[in-house]
Amino acid sequence: MTTTITVDEIIELGRQSSLTTTVLADWAERGTPKQREYLHGLLAAEVESRQASRRHRLLRAAKLPVLKTFDGYDWTAIHFPPDYGRQPLVDLDFLEQAQNLVLYGDVGTGKTHLAIALAAAACNQGYRARYFTTAALVMHLRRAKDDNRLDKELTALARNQLLVLDEFGYLPIDAEGARLLFQVIADGYEQRSLIITTNLAFARWGTIFGDDTMAAAVIDRIVHHGRLLQFRGESYRVKNALMK
Repeated sequence: MTTTITVDEIIELGRQSSLTTTVLADWAERGTPKQREYLHGLLAAEVESRQASRRHRLLRAAKLPVLKTFDGYDWTAIHFPPDYGRQPLVDLDFLEQAQNLVLYGDVGTGKTHLAIALAAAACNQGYRARYFTTAALVMHLRRAKDDNRLDKELTALARNQLLVLDEFGYLPIDAEGARLLFQVIADGYEQRSLIITTNLAFARWGTIFGDDTMAAAVIDRIVHHGRLLQFRGESYRVKNALMK
């Protein structure tokens, strides 16, 4: 008498199992070519499902304000360094070596879009990433310090392989905020990649930190393993504005 196994029974058993190499090899050797093909398809689907779930978790944890990709992105505003270009950038080779990127230039030329697209691409490749506007990060750290959990928050930030600091220098930072921001950047030196978007030249970073020495120390750490991408051109928002 043949016993009919239900779908629910298979699902329940699957939830309890963690297949070992011995079991997989044993059942694969017993199976016919068709059965092996079915088993391979099952395992491939499971791997893809787990990877998709991980990508979704990483994207959610990155706290991106919107989801951006490279599709349709206008690269014409970017001036790359002589030894660097578009392909290694989208391949995320900078992440493998914990290198930094400074996206510097005119307002509305695609700096934030590119930073977010790079963070999203990193998540899709299994990297941990986190996005902040610079002002929001300072507020986040200040609240953590006030609540006596600054060390915990710094540890959580350190788990990321990429940190995006958007709108660097757009809003003033007080002395305490500058010290907290310096601590994050210093802690990540040679440990993780940093993407900074800004419209301020390095010579003006002292106005952000209120201290030229602290600014010099930050710049020194960023440029040591970093690349400067310069953005020039008319603002996309102005060019496509309804108000003329």
